[in-house]
Amino acid sequence: MVIPVRVVILGAGGHGRAVCEAAWDTGFAPLGFLDARAPLPPLLGLPVLGDELAHDGGPLLIALGGNRLRLEAAARLACPLPVLLHPSVTRSRSAEIAEGAVVMPRVVLGALARIGRLALVNTGAIIEHDVVLEEGAHVGPGAVLCGGVRVGARAMVGAGVVVAPNLTIGADAVVGAGTAVLADVPPGTVLTGAAGHPPS
Repeated sequence: MVIPVRVVILGAGGHGRAVCEAAWDTGFAPLGFLDARAPLPPLLGLPVLGDELAHDGGPLLIALGGNRLRLEAAARLACPLPVLLHPSVTRSRSAEIAEGAVVMPRVVLGALARIGRLALVNTGAIIEHDVVLEEGAHVGPGAVLCGGVRVGARAMVGAGVVVAPNLTIGADAVVGAGTAVLADVPPGTVLTGAAGHPPS
């Protein structure tokens, strides 16, 4: 018999609720939530145990939507960071997933895809072959990253974005929902619109 891994979830917002339900589906045993806004009422039938000071050092699922916030929390708390890989994910056998990454329902991970530490791949995203998501990157629901794309650390790729093959989205860049990315996106750039060309 497999004994479920007991975890605490950091973040009692909307993303925390989604991570909790995905954790149940994946075979984790969530004990409750930590949140800086504590005290809070129970969430999904689980207690909000307090803020980060209530953490006992055990395994933690970091459910903070802010990319930098996830990385900063992991540095402060220095605890085991399990991978959350929903059972509905289609994962190529050569795809790699680093600690603390969260891969939500119906994601596709292609051959030799690499999901970095504390990266977040949201519902229904397609991460094609040889795509690299660096540490703390976030790919929104329904986004499509074609083969060979590289997403820099802490970058945000919004819902429904399509990124053409072999492009690079730089660290800390933000690509707005629904954008078609047809050229490299420099670090720190905010890119929106149907054309998807960064400003010259």
